[in-house]
Amino acid sequence: MTDGVQTGKQMGLEEVEALAQRALVAAGASDAAAQAVARSIRLAERDGIRSHGLLYLPIYAEHLRCGKVLGMAAPVVTRPKPGSIRVDAAHGFAHTAIDAGWGDFTAAARQNGIAALSLHNSYNCGVLGHHAERLAEDGLVGLCFTHAPASIAPMGGKLPVIGTNPFAIAVPDGAGGALLVIDQSASVVAKSEILLRARKGEPIEPNWALDADGRPTTVAEEALLGSMLPAGGQKGFGLGLMVEILAAALSGANLSREASPFSGTAGGPPGTGQCFIALDPAGFSGAVFQQSLHRLAGSITDQPSARLPGARRKANRAQIEAAGVFVDAALLARIESILQVN
Repeated sequence: MTDGVQTGKQMGLEEVEALAQRALVAAGASDAAAQAVARSIRLAERDGIRSHGLLYLPIYAEHLRCGKVLGMAAPVVTRPKPGSIRVDAAHGFAHTAIDAGWGDFTAAARQNGIAALSLHNSYNCGVLGHHAERLAEDGLVGLCFTHAPASIAPMGGKLPVIGTNPFAIAVPDGAGGALLVIDQSASVVAKSEILLRARKGEPIEPNWALDADGRPTTVAEEALLGSMLPAGGQKGFGLGLMVEILAAALSGANLSREASPFSGTAGGPPGTGQCFIALDPAGFSGAVFQQSLHRLAGSITDQPSARLPGARRKANRAQIEAAGVFVDAALLARIESILQVN
C-alpha cells in the first residue's frame, strides 16, 4: 500500500486458475493435481471465499515442498460394495483423489439410488460446499463431510478432540445447477479468523474460544493454544462428532487428534479423510422431490429479505466472473517467488 492506495493487479478467473496451476507444478505437483487444485482455487475466488483462493496457494506450495502433501501421489480406487467407493489418496491432494473416484461414485448412486465415496490418507479438500454442489449439478443430492486436525474440546473438557469438521449439502434445481447449498462447520468461527486476529494483535470475541486451561479467553494467542468453541454448545460438538465418525472413522483416516496440523510444516502428512454421500431422487420420490424443493424454496424466498443458503455466493459469482478479482502486490510477490524456485 502506497500513500493509502492499495497496489496489486486485477485478474480474471482464468488468469487466476492458470497462475495457480503454474505455481503448483513449480512446487512439485503433478499436472493432474495442479489442475484439480487450481480449479478449486478459481471456484473459491469466484464465490468470494478468498481464504481458500490464492491466499492458500503459498501454503499448498510449502506443503508440497516439505512433504506434508505428496504432489506425485497416485490415488487408488476400490469398490468394496456396489454402493461404496473407497479411495486411498496416498497422502496427495484430496481434489485429485475425489476426481479419481467421481465417475464410479456418481454411476453407483444412479444404479443403486444411493452411494458413498470415502477418502483416507487425504488432505484438506478446499471449499466443501463446492463438492456438494458438483453432485447437485449432476442431478444428485449431495451430502459431504470432511474433518480437520483437532481444535475443539468436548463440553466440560479442555483437550481438543475434533476439528472444525464442516458438512455440506446441496440439492439440484432441475436445470443443471444447485437450488441451495448449505456449508457450515462445527465451530463458532473459522480458525483462520483467530489466526488473523493473532497476527494483528487484536482480541477475539468472548464466546469464540478457551485457553489451554479450559477458561474463556479473548486473547487470540491463548485461544490458539487452547480450544475453539463449538457453535451451539453441545449441539455443535455433536454435529462435529458426527462428521468425525463419517469422515475419519468410517473412511479409515487418522482421527482429528491424530492428524498433523494443516498449517506449518511439522508432523508430516495429516492423513485426514472425507465422506461424500449421493442420492438419486429418481430412486425415491422422483419428480415429486423437485416439486417439493421448489415449494420449500419459495416459502423462504417469498419472504422479504430472506434468502436461500448459498445465495450470497451466487450473487458474488455474477460480479466476480465479470470483473475478476483484485490480488494485492504482496500476495503476487509470494506467488512469484514460488515460480522462481527450482
